[in-house]
Amino acid sequence: MNSSFKFATHDFIHVDNITKYRGRAVSPWPQNAPKSAILEHLSLTLRRHERVGLVGVSGCGKSTLLKAILALEHIDNGTIYCDGKIVTPGSARSLRWYRRRVQYLPQEPASTLPPLMRIKDILSEPLRRLSHSGNALPDLAQALEQVELSPGFLDKPAGSLSGGQAQRVALARALIIQPVFLLADEPVSGLDLPLREQIKSLLLRVAEENRMGLLLVSHDISMLAGLCERTLVMEAGKIIEDRPTQQLLHLPHHPHTRQLLKAVPGILSTRL
Repeated sequence: MNSSFKFATHDFIHVDNITKYRGRAVSPWPQNAPKSAILEHLSLTLRRHERVGLVGVSGCGKSTLLKAILALEHIDNGTIYCDGKIVTPGSARSLRWYRRRVQYLPQEPASTLPPLMRIKDILSEPLRRLSHSGNALPDLAQALEQVELSPGFLDKPAGSLSGGQAQRVALARALIIQPVFLLADEPVSGLDLPLREQIKSLLLRVAEENRMGLLLVSHDISMLAGLCERTLVMEAGKIIEDRPTQQLLHLPHHPHTRQLLKAVPGILSTRL
């Protein structure tokens, strides 16, 4: 472990000076094609129980950062820690300890739910894979009720769900092992405005009830208002602002943040 890094007891995930380069086509003259960084010397800390928003335009590196934190992609430099332990991509067995602590809510949940599989089988999968002990049946019903779906959905195939229902099932699947932290990638991007507000309220409630941390990735800064206590603004592979959300909304420091706010008229009237 990096001897210069001291992990604070209240920290949960620490991203320490990571860099990730873009893949390049094979060339006989590699010296003529300088490396281009997707993430460049990026550091951030996520504390236990806090709700953090990560906002930026498409292509700024948000998804790459999320995949790196999830140990789904290798980084070229730097280190990622969870509870002081180094996190690197590896086998399912080697990452089991991490998957029990950190779960993921995908951008398009319907694409991750096998259409012919019953909901109870989908919810049972992480329990089996992560060696959950005990009777799983009460856990399945409770997980659905927590995301405001009735236990009657357990026997339905995933292909019969609406977009909002699929998002709730995906959230239930992530919550069923009671993670310490949830990483959510554009969780409402495919939903209409009323459903977006419902899922936003749901995320706030389950985070508070479970005392669970949340990193919510979005290109829409309005999604973070009222949900995230702290907001990170990303541009060209770097974090350019990291401040309490209310302060950032009312007094943005960076010109890029001001541009993001201008794209959402009336957002400054929203209070946390």
